[in-house]
Amino acid sequence: MKKTISVLGLALFLMSITASAALNTQEETPEKKFVVMEVSPFSYCCIPHKGPFTDIEGIIGQLMHAIQEQKIPFAGPMIGVYYNSPDMVKPEELEWEIGIPSRRIVEVKAPLEIKEWKFTLVCSAIHKGPYEETGKTISKMFEWMQANKLMPAGPVMERFMMPDPDTKPEDRKSEIRIPCKKVEK
Repeated sequence: MKKTISVLGLALFLMSITASAALNTQEETPEKKFVVMEVSPFSYCCIPHKGPFTDIEGIIGQLMHAIQEQKIPFAGPMIGVYYNSPDMVKPEELEWEIGIPSRRIVEVKAPLEIKEWKFTLVCSAIHKGPYEETGKTISKMFEWMQANKLMPAGPVMERFMMPDPDTKPEDRKSEIRIPCKKVEK
């Protein structure tokens, strides 16, 4: 376990340096908490997983080991993509993946897979606090989207902006992106 954390810590530190120019951050102010914005499609390599979110630490360890072993360069912060939620299914039925954007992915070996984020219009918000409370921000985003005549158009993505695993939970930040489209009436 200690070896995984040190490899994870090193990989996350290197990722933060490499990805700092790629971050698209925003100020968290009451009037700009939720923003609709255009983003560019990108490729990423990931480890898909079916199971509870308590498995995330182990999947991150596997991801870091595989990308280091396969010499895959980072092109942005680590991401999580969530296809369903604990409100929808039992924990063992949750489908999600942890990955990293990369500009130069030709091919990867298992357990990694190459995927494309093709969604260009997203509702975005910064979540500050424990990652375990991200669901509260996501719920508020869905409410805001509905009130603003937007509907979800793809899976929820989380961009982890505080790569140091020693960051206090209350100081952690992640950007949540929900693909969206205008409701036609």
